[in-house]
Amino acid sequence: MTDTAAPAQKSGIRMTGAFHRLLAFSGLIALVVVFSVASPNFMQTQNILAILQATAVNGVLAIAVTLVIITGGIDLSVGTLMTFCAVIAGVFLTYWGLPMPIGILGAILAGAASGLISGTVVAKLKVPPFIATLGMMLILKGLSLVISGTRPIYFNDTPGFNQIALGSVVGQIIPAVPVPNGVMILFLVALLTAFILGKTALGRYTFALGSNEEAVRLSGVNVDRWKIGVYALSGAIVGVGGVLIASRLNSAQPALGQGYELEAIAAVVIGGTSLSGGRGTVLGTLIGALIISVLANGLRILSVAQEWQTVVTGTIIILAVYADILRRRKL
Repeated sequence: MTDTAAPAQKSGIRMTGAFHRLLAFSGLIALVVVFSVASPNFMQTQNILAILQATAVNGVLAIAVTLVIITGGIDLSVGTLMTFCAVIAGVFLTYWGLPMPIGILGAILAGAASGLISGTVVAKLKVPPFIATLGMMLILKGLSLVISGTRPIYFNDTPGFNQIALGSVVGQIIPAVPVPNGVMILFLVALLTAFILGKTALGRYTFALGSNEEAVRLSGVNVDRWKIGVYALSGAIVGVGGVLIASRLNSAQPALGQGYELEAIAAVVIGGTSLSGGRGTVLGTLIGALIISVLANGLRILSVAQEWQTVVTGTIIILAVYADILRRRKL
């Protein structure tokens, strides 16, 4: 009886998650249709590219947050960590004049180091993730301002840096499809993260920690080590987001970043990742990130005030969380 019931329960969870992703995708299509009808400017090529470009940064941050939320945690520092990584890239490339690959690597390693610290505080010191990452958010915000001297760092002396996000390798091959490099990087990060979650020990333990951390601990697994690893990987992914935003703006803006974490978390929740942990997909997160970008872009084209855009986004987050609560009740 037990052997047959367990697979059935797992199958039910998969079907429910698939239904949630289908629902999110249907919502995305509905938004595109509504905005296309409401404004002929929405489906213009330049506007679609702008949506994809905006999704590139938010999507990378959302993927990073997905990993942490699946473990049952939360990360409020991704926005300011993105800025910090951009500033580190600026220090390496503009202040020190190092080669571009080293500056990019430095930004990613800075993100991984920050994630490592956050994970250690959560795992070893037993500080709740909300508090640990809130503190890290403030620390990183201050460090970004101190290191940069509160001034933007420009990459004008680093030829080709802005092409990391704004260029189009695909467009050079197929001129009719000028997909920005930033979007291709987002897809690459998504594929690698999906592979890690689905095919590696780190991925298996990421889901296990969110499902029942105590059971994993009692089975003899070094829970702290795997949790720290998840936060470090998440930080490295945020480092990629830092490079993308710096390339897109061709500068590191030390005051930028706060608020990005809210959009990233919103994308994760809308995409079907459970805030209670143990369940989530990269595909769902990508759909959620696209919904956030399409919604913001469409409301802007319709000349809806910024404050009302925020109200709409907040409402959608509440509805998405409530849908997750209903789903868990049925399970």
